[in-house]
Amino acid sequence: MSDRQPVDEVNLSWSKSSYSSGEGGACVEFATVDHAVLVRDSKDTARSHLTLTPTAWTHFVRYAAK
Repeated sequence: MSDRQPVDEVNLSWSKSSYSSGEGGACVEFATVDHAVLVRDSKDTARSHLTLTPTAWTHFVRYAAK
């Protein structure tokens, strides 16, 4: 049984990496909510987002920074 709650995406504050050039390259955006980090494609924001635990997000960021 899942304890996931619906997310009000209208009021989310999405952020990009400071390393993003802003010129339309491959980039992800993220937003934080209670006990989760949401991740989406910055070029296609209408598509669904991924929901990660804070621990999974930390592992992703560490891997991507290598």
